[in-house]
Amino acid sequence: MAPMGIRLSPLGMAVFCLLGLGVLYHLYSGFLAGRFAFFMLSEPVAGGPETPHGSLPGGAVDLRELLAVSVLAAVRGGEEVKRVREGNVLNAKAKGKTREGAEEQLTTGDLLSNRRMFYLLKGAFPAVQINSEERVDTADQETVSWDRSIPEDIKQKIQPKEVPAESVTVWIDPLDATQEYTEDLRQYVTTMVCVAVNGKPVIGVIHKPFSSYTAWAMVDGGSNVKARSSYNEKTPRIIVSRSHAGKVEQVARQTFGNKTVIIPAGGAGYKVLALLDVPEKNQEEADVYIHVTYIKKWDICAGNAVLRALGGHMTTLTGEEISYTGSDGNEGGLIASINMNHKALIEKLPDLEKTSHK
Repeated sequence: MAPMGIRLSPLGMAVFCLLGLGVLYHLYSGFLAGRFAFFMLSEPVAGGPETPHGSLPGGAVDLRELLAVSVLAAVRGGEEVKRVREGNVLNAKAKGKTREGAEEQLTTGDLLSNRRMFYLLKGAFPAVQINSEERVDTADQETVSWDRSIPEDIKQKIQPKEVPAESVTVWIDPLDATQEYTEDLRQYVTTMVCVAVNGKPVIGVIHKPFSSYTAWAMVDGGSNVKARSSYNEKTPRIIVSRSHAGKVEQVARQTFGNKTVIIPAGGAGYKVLALLDVPEKNQEEADVYIHVTYIKKWDICAGNAVLRALGGHMTTLTGEEISYTGSDGNEGGLIASINMNHKALIEKLPDLEKTSHK
């Protein structure tokens, strides 16, 4: 019996229950909807915030994207190199000696270019290993973003290609030919980026900061540069380091004859470009590039990739392929050529290998 003698009819009970259910629905529907929305926002989606920028689901990276950001990194680093040189604020100092006893120079241009290139690449592809000539100071970290745009020439020539992130090693040279940079021999200076997959160089970018020229290539993909069509294999023009000209000249002339031309030059990037069809006023032309001593891999990886993409070769002086994993140095010297009989060149220059370990 209801209080005070009031008796509720079955219809009244039904209305009362419906009103109660309505109140409960109003109270909890907002709460449940909020929890559902929170759950949905918290779930990672492909390409969303939980997927590292530059990485694809499954830990893969797109080589076409890597090429695009590598070109941008080389250009951005080159801007720093050019700005420091034109402002004459190099602050050059010795950072050590080469195996031959020559002093290695370090400038503000090296450091600023390195910071810009490293953090741009690392921000775009955080899961990829990056090796650089200069040490990265974490206290001097810089946020450099990439808008993920791909230049039209790369879009037209290169198709997307995914590879596992753990198979990729990026080698960057923030300022190649530092000695020449300090001497204001600007034509030799380059910034370079190389992408190696399982130790094999597959993407190469060589940028000349003082002329704004950039060469890039991807193995089994495409390039914006071509090999020269005219070579003289009997009396080749051999490009070598300025400090090694004497070592190479005697053996080269004995092998190829007295008409052989020796071209002393600075920078490994510049020497590789000498083998190609480069529309540069200050770019010399050569048929063969030879280096007879120890050399760091960030100096040669980009050039090696470009040559491979165009059908050329860069090997040790004994013809072994150079692996871009493990240590950062190549002990066996190098010989590089394109559109020539590379094996025959190696057989003609056996005595040069003996000097590569000195």
